[in-house]
Amino acid sequence: MAKPFYRLQRFLRRTQLLFLFLGVAYIMAGSVLLLQRSGLVVSQRGSLLPPPSLPSPPRALEAPALQTGHGVMASRLGRKTYQVGQSDDVREAQWLMSRNQEIRHLRRRWFHSLMSEQDMNRVERVTPKRKVRHKGTYIGCFMDDAKDRTLKGMVFYDFRKMTSTLCQDTCTESGYQYAGLEYGSECYCGNRIAGARMKEEECNLDCKGEKGSICGGMGRLSVYKVEEVLPGQRRYRNVRYRGCFRRPDNTTAASLIRMVQPNLTSQTCIEACMDKEFPLAMLSAPECFCGYATPHFSLHDPVNEEHCAQINSSLTTDKPHPYFLQVYQTPVQDSRCTERRFLPEKSSRLVALSSFPGAGNTWVRHLIELATGYYTGSYYFDGTLYNRGFKGEKDYWKSGRTICVKTHESGKRDIEMYDSAILLIRNPYRSLMAEFNRKCAGHLGYASDQHWKSNEWPEFVGSYASWWASHVLDWLRFGQKLLVLHYEELQESLVPRLRSVIAFLNVSTSEERLLCAETNKDGHFKRSGARRPTFDPFTPDMRQLIDSYIKVVDQALRDSNHSGLPQEYIPR
Repeated sequence: MAKPFYRLQRFLRRTQLLFLFLGVAYIMAGSVLLLQRSGLVVSQRGSLLPPPSLPSPPRALEAPALQTGHGVMASRLGRKTYQVGQSDDVREAQWLMSRNQEIRHLRRRWFHSLMSEQDMNRVERVTPKRKVRHKGTYIGCFMDDAKDRTLKGMVFYDFRKMTSTLCQDTCTESGYQYAGLEYGSECYCGNRIAGARMKEEECNLDCKGEKGSICGGMGRLSVYKVEEVLPGQRRYRNVRYRGCFRRPDNTTAASLIRMVQPNLTSQTCIEACMDKEFPLAMLSAPECFCGYATPHFSLHDPVNEEHCAQINSSLTTDKPHPYFLQVYQTPVQDSRCTERRFLPEKSSRLVALSSFPGAGNTWVRHLIELATGYYTGSYYFDGTLYNRGFKGEKDYWKSGRTICVKTHESGKRDIEMYDSAILLIRNPYRSLMAEFNRKCAGHLGYASDQHWKSNEWPEFVGSYASWWASHVLDWLRFGQKLLVLHYEELQESLVPRLRSVIAFLNVSTSEERLLCAETNKDGHFKRSGARRPTFDPFTPDMRQLIDSYIKVVDQALRDSNHSGLPQEYIPR
């Protein structure tokens, strides 16, 4: 009995010594810290030199909470030390407060090192003033409502590089007179201002791509009148001749607005319809009609061009037959399908929009969002797409708030996570080239001839061609419910194919919205033109490999009771 008691006594004595040692060490550390602070006070009070400019953020001055996992506790201990010291030395506490302010000024000084002294003063004021010179004329700050837009024309997003100049140029090229910016990243165009004027202080958000320039506010629009351009000097993009169509018997039911002009030309008709914010201009001299594509005038049944006089836009028109119309698509965006939102209720059904990279997944997402009015999600996060208006990119892919989810995955586990899927397939030759362009030059760029001639291209084809085939085969094998969608068939018959997609997604939409999606099918992310390398990048060995995969995929589709690949895929 005495022996265990003796051992316990020895243990307690050692523990007391250990606690004593730790206490002494803690007090010594605190003393060293106080001595360092006192030395710093003396050096600061004795120095008349200004603080040096810092090439990088002063890391040693940052709050501990930003550096370590114990930063919160360290900051609390710091506050306790300050409270104790306040009773002992009020002057020390005052110095600590002034020192903290000095540190904040140093950090702010580094952050705004590229800004002038005048800009610094502007940042510190509550109401910022505009120091950036703009191209157009600033009109004012206006209220904007998602249900009733102040500018009812085109909508354009860039969450990273939006500037007032970019917005004005986009609106000018699309034939609008006014450009409005909101939330620092959204651009709206129009020819009439429908909202109420608000106080200038309410437009207080900087442009994402131009600090110091105001781009609206929360529900507030900074409106500019774009630069005036003479009619003969105007340059528009995407003015496209749609063809010759039979004039509807009842133009009012077809929502066509009649305009009579002397010396009518296709150019004056197009400009008149653009001023009225219509996406279609229809010519039947001496009459000009403006309007939208509707079920009564869908533009799906063109007639022979002999019924319409082919005329030059700069000349006075010949007299075409009064029962036919020459139809032009203006740069004005059809605004009937531009508003989008997340699903009002969480969906219990997870739908994949699956494709091989380069197969047009982003384009199909754009069409689905226009046709349904709901955002699409993504298994990944692509900042470039988010910056261009795909707000579902930042949403968790399993949130149930998006209509479908983009994915390029094809493993068994990945496929079985989805309740159903739209399987998008594109010609492998075009898919491989599109994905190689994206890898070399981004979503909107093109690979150079140097890229196509490098060793990277044959290595890319060798690995990605088999992926194109295995992607389709895996989804056919493990997918629970599939809708096979061919990219080329969607291009050729957009509305019927898009209608089948909407039915598969189990949402309702109007025929007008489908026609609107067709009118706005290109979006703002499509590569301009169809630039190809100056030589054929596919060698005979590459073609032999790809053709063998095409035959395998075609047979697998037929064996799964789906239609085979389009005939243009099949090697001959």
